[in-house]
Amino acid sequence: MNHQTFTLPNGLRVVSVPLPHLHSLELAVYLKVGARNDPPQRSGLSHFLEHMLFRGTADYPSSLAIETAFEELGGNVNAATDADSTCFYARIHPDHLEQGLSILASMLLRPALEGVELERRIIGEEALEDINEEGVVTSPDLVMGQLLWPGHPLGAATVGSLEDIARITAADLLTHLRAWFLPAAAVVVAAGPHDPALLHSAALRQFGAWEPRPLPPSQPVPSRSADAPRLALVQDADSQVTVQLAFPACRRDDPRMVSLKVLRRILAGGGCSRLYLALREGLGLVYGVDSAIGAYDETGCITIDFATAPENLHRVLTVTLQELDRLAGEPVPELELQRVRTAYLADLDYSRDSVSEMAARYGWGTLMGVLHSIDDDQRLVRGVSSTDLQRLARQLFGAQNRFLALIGPLQGVDRQRLARLLAASYDPEKVP
Repeated sequence: MNHQTFTLPNGLRVVSVPLPHLHSLELAVYLKVGARNDPPQRSGLSHFLEHMLFRGTADYPSSLAIETAFEELGGNVNAATDADSTCFYARIHPDHLEQGLSILASMLLRPALEGVELERRIIGEEALEDINEEGVVTSPDLVMGQLLWPGHPLGAATVGSLEDIARITAADLLTHLRAWFLPAAAVVVAAGPHDPALLHSAALRQFGAWEPRPLPPSQPVPSRSADAPRLALVQDADSQVTVQLAFPACRRDDPRMVSLKVLRRILAGGGCSRLYLALREGLGLVYGVDSAIGAYDETGCITIDFATAPENLHRVLTVTLQELDRLAGEPVPELELQRVRTAYLADLDYSRDSVSEMAARYGWGTLMGVLHSIDDDQRLVRGVSSTDLQRLARQLFGAQNRFLALIGPLQGVDRQRLARLLAASYDPEKVP
């Protein structure tokens, strides 16, 4: 798949991904700022700012005006903030490329930053989703984040705490905008049917006046050697225990990343995955099991998530750790690896038909310095061997690298028994 990258005089990179066989156009602006860049006592500031850019601009006086402008182009607009990036994206009709860029440029370069109190109430409702009626954090991702990266904003809630959301002012938002919304730390991307030359000239007209400034440094993530398993228990009223098991893993540009993605699929990539077969089909003690990868500039992790009744917790964890030990102790059979590889290669091919996936691949990938074409990724996937997977499993799944977060009815849970379980290795032939 051909793509072109243009760099404007102010340092803004503009990526063109022509897909002439499709019928919609995805425009996106990726920025290298997220929750990890929030200052002390202002957690959620990046996310709050993302919301405020929809509140109106010098050209569009309200959120309704912005939404209406995109609907008039046959499209819609949305945004997302995560740990280290923010994205504004719009699906529009291909005939309206420059008009779409114009609205996005107005949001980023000329926001009104009005309606702070209304937006604070909306974001407060969003923050309540992560806590219970007693104000205790019950999101497994947040509980685990503080185990993995204690005291660092990388482990904090992207939406922020209720206390910090209440502190954020219009002045904080403007300061954050000026500090982090910079052309050299942003990428504009268009994926779908369009003329790359038109994209280049339109981006120059719409974003050429974006003032370049030096980018502030991000707070580094302290290096920590894994010396023992760690666990966190959060009591909550529920009928099940929510479980997240995590392992510090590869940073974003680690050459082992493709092996980690294959390993994730083997563990919990669908109805044939090992944990699905063992925990649901074999034991009938979970409804589903998921796995996810988080990867950042300096660090990363892989997580396994499921929920089970309290009385089944120990057995389900035991069998889960057995499967991890088996991956470390035995090569993945070639037939299993080939099946997973085939599904992965197919998913990569399917993504060629999605303007949103292509915009993310080329926009976010360019921003983070990890851009691979689909052909590149398919070549890497084909090169993953059973030896690679076993070596990585041994590096990741050892007892000293195990982090466990439990949220739910834990009255009868023995913390010391859990600690012993995490610290042990199991003989697959002797697991109950």
